[in-house]
Amino acid sequence: MLMSQISAQQLAAMIDHTILKPEAERVQIINLCEEARQHHFCSVCVNPVWVADAAELLQDTSVKVCTVIGFPLGANTPKVKAFEAAAAVAEGATEVDMVINVGALKSGLLGLVRDEIKAVVDAAAGRALVKVILETALLTETEKITACHLTVEAGAQFVKTSTGFGPGGATVADIALMRRAVGPDFGVKASGGVRDLPTALAMIEAGASRIGTSSGIKLIAGLNPS
Repeated sequence: MLMSQISAQQLAAMIDHTILKPEAERVQIINLCEEARQHHFCSVCVNPVWVADAAELLQDTSVKVCTVIGFPLGANTPKVKAFEAAAAVAEGATEVDMVINVGALKSGLLGLVRDEIKAVVDAAAGRALVKVILETALLTETEKITACHLTVEAGAQFVKTSTGFGPGGATVADIALMRRAVGPDFGVKASGGVRDLPTALAMIEAGASRIGTSSGIKLIAGLNPS
């Protein structure tokens, strides 16, 4: 797709409309869901405590309910991540974004990382799509590639750059690297610092198939003639 030809509708269908701030109040979750309904975003992405509310608010729409697992540090045990994922799916989540154990990856404990991703995939039990957050700003290029390969091997559906709470967010270079690592048909999500239309389009051009952002309305407004 040529970026000059992408429509606001096509862009909206790639956006996870996101609020993950710890201070987010219920009224903000309600507003987020209403905005997602109005603009036909792909999903809302909320903390687990808000999954049931979001699922109820969006039950008659095509908007998916996404939540985060092991967020934001990824340092929980695999059993805890699997339990958290299963609980979120039971409450209505149809997508889960899990943070890998970054320290385990950097320690070369690749089996642990693969197993924890598979544990979450198994917990989702085919009822929810699994995205794997790498926190790319903490990784070397080799570690990023390795994490991508482990994600594919473990049966998840997406790799994702960042939590938005780490030392850096998505970069075009990382998206391109991840796309090469997982191949043309696997999901790649750019998240963290995607706040304007040129950045979002650059991420898509580099290979992103999903954009996680709290600035979704601003992004699509840039493609809607006033």
